[in-house]
Amino acid sequence: MSAVTMGLNSDAKPHVLAVDDSVLDRKIIERLLTNSSCKVTTAENAHGALELLGLADGQQNFSNTVSDVNMIITDYCMPGMTGYELLKKIKESPTAKEIPVVVVSSENIQTRIEKCLEEGAEEFLLKPLQQSDVKRLRCNLTKDE
Repeated sequence: MSAVTMGLNSDAKPHVLAVDDSVLDRKIIERLLTNSSCKVTTAENAHGALELLGLADGQQNFSNTVSDVNMIITDYCMPGMTGYELLKKIKESPTAKEIPVVVVSSENIQTRIEKCLEEGAEEFLLKPLQQSDVKRLRCNLTKDE
């Protein structure tokens, strides 16, 4: 997918939605992304992410939604709705299915990784995320400019 179709021009910062139930992990992801010149919006769970994307069930109020999200990074293991379930909802949405989703987890479970990739995840990364992971993702966001 080209960066142009993602609504990204050469001087705009990529906008990343980071979803994690751990405050510490959200802060780490936010810091790494900010260091890589990304605009970051965070959500503490999958339901919050769906609301920000305007995809929550029965959502009527779109005043707090975010636009122009270029990538979503989500934790796999969260209460209520997992990162995998969030991935499925995003990929089922006509308006959000083109947004690349990266799933992260502290557990290296091959079947989980394969399941996420088969469902359409751009990548599956292991925690803790490193600056090199984010730089690689940042290159993916801008490689088609």
